[in-house]
Order: sequence, then C-alpha cells, then structure tokens
Amino acid sequence: MKILGISCDYHDSAACLVDSGHIVAAAQEERFTRKKGDAALPAESIKFCLQQAGLRPGDRLDAVAFYDKPLLKFHRILQTQRAVAPRGLGQFLAAMPVWLRRKLWIEARLGQALDQLGILQPDQVLFPEHHLSHAASAFYPSPFEQAAILTVDGVGEWATTTLGTGNGHHIEFAQQLTYPHSLGLLYSAMSQYCGFRVNSGEYKLMGLAPYGEPRYVQAMLEHLIDVRDDGSFALNLDYFDYVGGEQMAGPKLAELLGGPPRAAEGPIERRHMHVARSVQEVAELVLLRLAKHLRATTGMRQLCLAGGVALNCVANGKLLRSGLFDDLWIQPAAGDAGGALGAALAVWHGHLGQPRQVDGVHDAMAGALLGPEFSAEEIQTYLDSRSYPYTRIADADWPQTVAQLLADQQVVALCQGRMEFGPRALGNRSIVADPRSPQMQSQMNLKIKFRESFRPFAPSVLQERAAEWFAIDRPSPYMLLVADVASERQLPLQGDESTLELTQWVNRPRSTVPAITHVDYSARMQTVSERDNPRYYALIQAFERLTGCPLVINTSFNVRGEPIVCTPDDAYRCFMRTSIDVLALGPFLLQKQQQPHWQDRENWREEFRLD
Repeated sequence: MKILGISCDYHDSAACLVDSGHIVAAAQEERFTRKKGDAALPAESIKFCLQQAGLRPGDRLDAVAFYDKPLLKFHRILQTQRAVAPRGLGQFLAAMPVWLRRKLWIEARLGQALDQLGILQPDQVLFPEHHLSHAASAFYPSPFEQAAILTVDGVGEWATTTLGTGNGHHIEFAQQLTYPHSLGLLYSAMSQYCGFRVNSGEYKLMGLAPYGEPRYVQAMLEHLIDVRDDGSFALNLDYFDYVGGEQMAGPKLAELLGGPPRAAEGPIERRHMHVARSVQEVAELVLLRLAKHLRATTGMRQLCLAGGVALNCVANGKLLRSGLFDDLWIQPAAGDAGGALGAALAVWHGHLGQPRQVDGVHDAMAGALLGPEFSAEEIQTYLDSRSYPYTRIADADWPQTVAQLLADQQVVALCQGRMEFGPRALGNRSIVADPRSPQMQSQMNLKIKFRESFRPFAPSVLQERAAEWFAIDRPSPYMLLVADVASERQLPLQGDESTLELTQWVNRPRSTVPAITHVDYSARMQTVSERDNPRYYALIQAFERLTGCPLVINTSFNVRGEPIVCTPDDAYRCFMRTSIDVLALGPFLLQKQQQPHWQDRENWREEFRLD
C-alpha cells in the first residue's frame, strides 16, 4: 500500500512515499527548486518520490496524507485576529487572499499535481494534526517498542508543545500547550532580535550562545516566560509582537535587553552573545522540566523528539546527559519537512492500525539517505557533455585517494549516493576537510561557506572510535547531539578569551582537533557506521590509517543561503563558486585548477537570500 505524505505552504515543504510501512523516499522541495526553505507545493519532490516507488502514469496511490489540518489552522488565525483587532488588520487582510485562493484548497491542488504526473486520484486524502505528524515522525521510525514522545515547535494548528506516549503502533497525547505560548516562537523572536532570519537562522543563535554569559536568564524568567515545575509555561506577550504584529520582538524587549535589535549583517556585540546564551539556557530549562515530567508521568525509559526545537542539538545533548531517560531518538528531519514523513506513517500505523517491527537498536530511516542519487553513467554523461576534466577512481581506491587529499590539507566536496533528508549533510552531500588544522575553520567559513566566522563545524567520527574522542557513550548518526571533546584532547584556556575579538577567539586552538572544537569545548558530532554509509565510513577509516585521526570535518555542501546541493550540476556550480579544492562526484574526481574558466552568470549572493 503506497501512501504519499506532503508538507507545504509555510516553510520547508517536502514529500515522502511510504510503501506498506517502508520509507521508500523523502525529499525537501528546496533541493530541486534551489529556493532555501521553499514553501510551495512540493511538485518536484512528489515526482521524485513517485518515481522512486516505481509509480508510472496510469497507476494509483492508495492514500495521500497532509501534515496538518488547514481548516483548524485557519480557525486559529481568525480567532487570533478577532482577539487583537484592530491591531494587525493590514497583515490579516494581506494574508486572506492567499488562504482563500490556495491554502484552504490543498486537496484540489494535490489532485492537480497528481493529474499532471498521470497518477490516478487516491481513494483517501487524510489530514493528521500537525503535532501528530511530528509525533509520528519521531516514534514510528524509532527503534523503540514504546517511548515517551515530546514535540516542540513554533505552532501547528493551535498546539505548540505536546507530551504523549507511543506503544506499538498507537500514539496517545496526554497534554499540550497552545498558541500563543510557544518555546519555538520565543527562540525565533530572540533569533530575530540578534539579527538572524526567522525559520532559518535559529541554529546560528545556538552556535553564538557559547560566546556569551547567561546574564539575562533571570530577567527572562521574571519578565518573558513563566516556567512551572512540570515544564508548562506562559509567555508575557507584552514583550512580543508576533500576535497581530509584523515583527517577532516587541519594543519592550529592547528595553529589557539593554538595546535595540541587531541589524541583519551588522556587528555582533557582547550583548547579543549574552542574549543568545541566556535564551539557550532558558530553552534547556523548559525542555528538561518537560522531560522530567514525562518521565515521572509515563514511566517510559526512552524518549522520542520532533518539532523544530528538537533540532537544538545542544539541548538534546543536555537531555541525554541528564539521565532522565535511558535513550533518546530524534527525527533527523525534525522540522516541518519531517511532517510529510510523519503524516504518511500516521496513516499507515495510526489510521490503518498496521503493526510495527522494531529491534530496539536500529531505526527505520536508512541513515536518512532517502533522496535522489545519480549513477556513474549519468554523472559521466553530464561531465562529458560539458567537457569538464575529471579522473575516474576505482571503488577500491576511492577511500585512500580522497583521504590522502584531506591529509594534504585539500578541501573536498562529496556528491555521492542518495541525498540526505533533513537539514544535516551526513556524508553524501558534504564538504570534508582535516579537523587537525588550526586554520581550517576560518578558511572554510570565509572562503568556502561565505558565512559568519563564529560558526562551528561538525565532526564525522567512526562510530566505534567516538568515545575515545568525545564525551559520549552511544551513536549520534544524525548530528543531533552535542558532546564535549574528550578532556585529554583539550588544550587549556588562557584566561583572556572573553576579552578577545570574536575572530581572535574563534581562531585560537582549543584541542588537538581545533577545526571542530567550539569555544566551550563542544562539538555537534555525527557518528558514522559501516552499516548506514559504507562509502563514507571507508573514507574516514582511510583517513585514520594515514593520520591516526578517525574523524573529519563535515559541513553541508552549499554556500550560505543556498540549499544543500542535489544534482551533479548543483555540485559543480557550488564547487566553482568557492575555494573548494576537489569535487568528488560519484567515482569521479575534479581538480579545481584543471577546470575551464568559470564565468558565473549569476552572483550567488543575489541568487540566494542570506539567512
């Protein structure tokens, strides 16, 4: 039975195809359209998923699942406007045509998209609630037979946080918090206050936090958010403007935090670092209390997480280390994109009552490698048609060849195998480099990623060697946990760090693998297993044989503001726009100095909106 899951119309639209409970394919629309966070109906993602499942013109889907209830969301908007009118009337009137012409008619729009592909209409189009889609995406692919479930995001229809349980193929909710009280919206408001784009730059706020001190935590707890012992909370809306306003943060917030919001691309002051650190600690406080309450009320020993806030890997690491639960499983596409997957699984397991099969160890996500892939023949045809010089490397020689390039301080971009689903590149659409280099973080940020210098890079480490290099005792395959670099590999602080300029602080080595060690000795790590990604595993293994270091830098293959690359052409364009030394395109290696002169007809800074 083939079920197509869809999310769209807000941000990060996606499609997923589930066949009798097996996840066949999943992809975000931005990867095809090259529009970061694309919210459009995911026509290209749908086309890919149907092809991957072997559906052809004249075939019929069994069901389509949409990741929320548009009518219920529309009701919330009407109710909210009624409560705050006449504030926000202009914004409300501007939004109404979009709702009345498009968002309310998702079933008809999906039908048109399927008609254009020649696919017969399914008998059922179903609409799980937004947070049920999140919960289903977290629990059903997890390795656990039963678990507590926590979903936290900005807002769905009304819910912003849900607490529940999964048992077998059943999901039950016990408690929810509703709009306008939202941890996700609090974090987004602070991201905007610090000059980062909402629904895009929240991870920057998390990366900035270790540079600051928690100076505003008490003020936030006294004035912005009332957090109860069970983790439930209420926001003081006097300080926010997202209900009926055009900005997330209200004027009173600037008074509380000692100055006006930072302008986009403006200088980052110490105050912004302290705000980032403070809201990060507040978010962690809320999540820990919610988790403690879940543990006490459910008795469950495992926890599943989804929703945009579940991408906060610093908080996830603290949840794990708290010992409240024996283990965590976090949906790698925890945001709205993952709602497409959750909606399809909610129909299969929840609506149709189909059982799950779990072993307690392995999840059902196939390493999140669920997107398109390109054969060697397709890649070679592409390269030959454009006369791009390349060398083909035999599969047996590929790991050693690429590892030697990394050991020689070359930066290599990888485009191979199936593209990752979710915001993290996990070795198939990645830029990799030597983590031992003190200069590599700065070089990659400024000359390759074209992004802020304070941003840390993540390590990919052989799973069986992770505990020797990081303070972690379990796999982290999806780069969703932060752990400290092992103490014996840390370098002592010099005591003047808080007085340094940001660029000086960033560039000061803190461990024997300085390029992946953040200023607080932490790292957002990915453990790599031979089972999930044998080719990437073999590369890191070869790098260890050469250098004694079983990890590499892994950052997503894109420039700032650009979606992660999908196709060979995406990869080549990004390669030529940057200071990447070598492109590993399937079995083919392309050296930058051998390529023809690149005349980019479009400035990437104009093509991609900065986040």
